[in-house]
Amino acid sequence: AALRRTDVVLEVGPGTGNLTVKMLEKVKKVIACEIDPRLVGELQKRVQGTCLANKLEIKVGDVLKTDLPFFDACVANLPYQISSPFVFKLLLHRPFFRCAILMFQREFALRLVAKPGSKLYCRLSINTQLLARVDHLMKVGKNNFRPPPKVESSVVRIEPKNPPPPINFQEWDGLVRIAFVRKNKTLSAAFKSSAVEQLLDHNYRIHCSLHNTKNLKWSLNHILRSSMVLKYCPYMYVSSSFTNKMFHEIPENFKIAEKIQTVLKDTGYSEKRARSMDIDDFIRLLHGFNSEGIHFS
Repeated sequence: AALRRTDVVLEVGPGTGNLTVKMLEKVKKVIACEIDPRLVGELQKRVQGTCLANKLEIKVGDVLKTDLPFFDACVANLPYQISSPFVFKLLLHRPFFRCAILMFQREFALRLVAKPGSKLYCRLSINTQLLARVDHLMKVGKNNFRPPPKVESSVVRIEPKNPPPPINFQEWDGLVRIAFVRKNKTLSAAFKSSAVEQLLDHNYRIHCSLHNTKNLKWSLNHILRSSMVLKYCPYMYVSSSFTNKMFHEIPENFKIAEKIQTVLKDTGYSEKRARSMDIDDFIRLLHGFNSEGIHFS
């Protein structure tokens, strides 16, 4: 973590405070989040009456339901069930922090750093790597714990990309979620799901509606501001060709499935599989869909 004297450190799951005390000796402040009241009591006793006590702030409760404070670095040993939601809570937190040193179950850690083509490469991998640089630092054997757990652990370093990529993350995650439901299928097959088609058809119609509304406001304002038209042509006829240009109506025989497959073919990803696609591939694919009015959020 390369901790500095001026750092504020967020620690999740301090336990009885072995690591907490070491960090208190090196940094400006430690904010410790602990859900177990018994361990909170142990931690308070450990620093009570020492010069470290005023550098420690303890937050009691579920860290996923807590608004995170400002911090420079995060250190945590996380249980498996909150690993994924906590990672994304961190990466979407503002203002940016410098880095996080996190211990996870081995398999989860390896998924974070997995590359395209790897067996472990998944939605978690690409979403994390879109928003941050992730490095596997070390393996931690289960015999280092008392009592020893059933699984091995690993420590990873996460450094958020600052500034973040100029991408709507909800849109991005909607696309990636569909692609990785069956990551070994071609995208052409993955997008033929009736549930996916219904969702994208719904979003497409909303997009067209909003787009038309904006055009309507523009056209009315444009006409109303044309005082010469109102003064000299109060009964002006507006041709159908003009309205057709202004409003992008959806044809009665419109089928979202055909539009989806056309986008996939035009972008060259129809026969590609999510397991082998990198961040740049998905950015190009998302742009292809969005440019045709297809959205994922």
